[in-house]
Amino acid sequence: MKQDSTRNITYTVNCEDYVHVVKFSPFDSGNACSLIAYGGNTCVVVATCRFQEEDAEVEGVQFKTLRTFHHGIRVDAIAWSPETRLDALPPQIRFCTAASDRNIRLFTSDLQDRNEFKTFDGHSDYINDLVFSPKDGQEIASVSDDHTCRIWDLEGNEKAHFVLRSPGMSVCWHPEESFKLMVAEKNGTIRFYDLITQQAILSLECEQMPLMSADWCLKNTLKIGAVAGSDWLIWDITRSSYPQDKRPVHVDRGRLFRWSRVNENLFATTGYPGKTASQLLVHHLGHPQVVGSGLTWHRTLPLCAVGGDHKIFFWITEM
Repeated sequence: MKQDSTRNITYTVNCEDYVHVVKFSPFDSGNACSLIAYGGNTCVVVATCRFQEEDAEVEGVQFKTLRTFHHGIRVDAIAWSPETRLDALPPQIRFCTAASDRNIRLFTSDLQDRNEFKTFDGHSDYINDLVFSPKDGQEIASVSDDHTCRIWDLEGNEKAHFVLRSPGMSVCWHPEESFKLMVAEKNGTIRFYDLITQQAILSLECEQMPLMSADWCLKNTLKIGAVAGSDWLIWDITRSSYPQDKRPVHVDRGRLFRWSRVNENLFATTGYPGKTASQLLVHHLGHPQVVGSGLTWHRTLPLCAVGGDHKIFFWITEM
């Protein structure tokens, strides 16, 4: 755990496995530290971290592994449950993962004797993204290359099923719009579904392909962002179904788009790992960063993280 200024990295944490995906918990766990999970080739590691920007007594970053969960296969996506609490007696850790075997795995642990996991089988192709319902965590939504978005209960029962026109790339469930679900498709269409009627109620268009990632802004429910082709795109859903702003950003195409959780004008994108210009870029300030896999923002700080070769890289940005 050291500070590294060679590429504007604020902090680096060495990891026990290659980091394919990294995810801060977006929920308050009842602890002063932030929860973070990263997925490697065969395991998921859950840890807490705290930064000197949050606590003057911390030197740099304080990173503590809570538990390593055996996964048996490469981890490709992680979603945190709002039911995760570190201040409960006993504490509860709950998250789910997606992997190349087309299954969802739900993990629940008290960090002591109770360590359970369930496998949800139903998708017929690669799962690209998944998310818990943000209010009570009793449902999970997932999107797949099989042209479906599915909603599951915590027992693995399928509660809803939306047929898509192309592979589903991103799915978002906003805490202020808990009866709506946002689904982004590879063909460049982003749709919002009413979960009561189970009908599409709004669509946005990129007018370019492939759309690889989209995100729903936490601080402004009217703002949607995405990467499609080599561009990032921003919508105001009250103004038009077409983007209000777009700019070329990654020569070898964009891979991920994530809004900051503390500033509606701050977002980050990544290119494809291993490509010529596959940087992490933080937009609004325009500071180029380094190659990374996965992308996640801290819950209360303007801080983002990506994974790489047995490391997690953290950046503190200005507001």
